Amino acid sequence: MRYQISGKHIDIGAALQQHVEDELSSVMAKYAERPTDAHVVFSKNGAEYMCETTVHLSTGLNASAKAHAHEIYAAFEGCCDKMETQLRRYKRRLKDHHKDRSEPVELMGAASYILASDHENEDSEPETLQPMIVAEMETKIPSLSVGEAVMQMEISGSPVLVFRNEGKGGLNVVYRREDGNVGWIDPQN
Repeated sequence: MRYQISGKHIDIGAALQQHVEDELSSVMAKYAERPTDAHVVFSKNGAEYMCETTVHLSTGLNASAKAHAHEIYAAFEGCCDKMETQLRRYKRRLKDHHKDRSEPVELMGAASYILASDHENEDSEPETLQPMIVAEMETKIPSLSVGEAVMQMEISGSPVLVFRNEGKGGLNVVYRREDGNVGWIDPQN
């Protein structure tokens, strides 16, 4: 497994890098079959350290966790504990579905845009109804079953996931509702 361990505006020592590799390796060996790479980013906000970890699994799914503490090692330990919990749930769900994915998740390319917010001019009318594009990026849309999409959304910690439904072939959306349940949008083709 490849590791990318970095710090935002802080230096990461060799001892911390080795600790991160050892701990993540033991968690991955326990719960994930073939993780491909892991990205760990440390940052400091005031007196607290923050650790963000993303692990890419060979099935195409991503697991991510975030934690903060007053010490950098404690921030990583909290993040590692959250990652372990997510991967344990992921593995339990795979066993519950009795379906092992024999092939990696198929990804479809799509354009992703970031639109400018208009907070300064909330009282006045906009000059045009076309929003201003701030950034344009390439993103990937996975082909998943609905259950796998919900699982991917939960382990990545995102509030919404757009995916291509393997059963019907169309684009679908799963999202976290305010009441805590998961919503599924399945447009008629």
